[in-house]
Amino acid sequence: MDNRIRILYEDNHLLCVLKPGGLLVQGDRTGDTTALELAKRYIKEKYGKPGNVFLGLVHRIDRPASGVLVFARTSKAASRLSREFHDRRVKKTYLAVVWGRIAEDQGELVSYIERAHLRSRVAERPSASAKQAVLHFTVLACREDLTLVEVAPATGRHHQIRLQFAQAGHPLVGDLKYGAPAPLPDKTIALHAAGLTFAHPVREELVTVCAPPPTSYPWSLFGATIADRFAPREPERLP
Repeated sequence: MDNRIRILYEDNHLLCVLKPGGLLVQGDRTGDTTALELAKRYIKEKYGKPGNVFLGLVHRIDRPASGVLVFARTSKAASRLSREFHDRRVKKTYLAVVWGRIAEDQGELVSYIERAHLRSRVAERPSASAKQAVLHFTVLACREDLTLVEVAPATGRHHQIRLQFAQAGHPLVGDLKYGAPAPLPDKTIALHAAGLTFAHPVREELVTVCAPPPTSYPWSLFGATIADRFAPREPERLP
């Protein structure tokens, strides 16, 4: 298996992987390798599957971001998980490193976002194309002129976290598209999907899957804080 994804959890219905920043989730016009292709290859090689391997794509992560990605191994699981994501019943936890020091310990960002082709923009008022975007954040630590935040989005608009922090004057480190002053060497951005909690598509239980962010800059500035809160662990099955 290509080492660009790491398996976090699997059973007969689910496959959860850690996607590194820079890897596409699904194919686009670039023709670059994708997390979906690598995950299918893993299943095919591990279980000796003949022919095409089914994996349902139920959510996405921006290419330059990293984090937990869930695939469905059956059509029933794909349908049920897709509904969970659509209905906002999945608990999502993100980490981000943003430019500047955020004064408050926690807060809420509310705006109206409309998609404009490959990027999004903030609108002054709601409309058919501009939908309300809400997220909650907690400041975890500040180092130099950077702030590490834990983010809980209440909505799922395109590029929401990236755009809302940029609008607030705190663009994500490396995110040139939304106002960062410089790129990161590997062209990633400091945004990481740290954890997902969702109802198992078949069993009566909740599953929590989490993974720490990369250890490279700027994450390396916050190593102790991240280790305390997001140390690698086995996925929980909560009653």
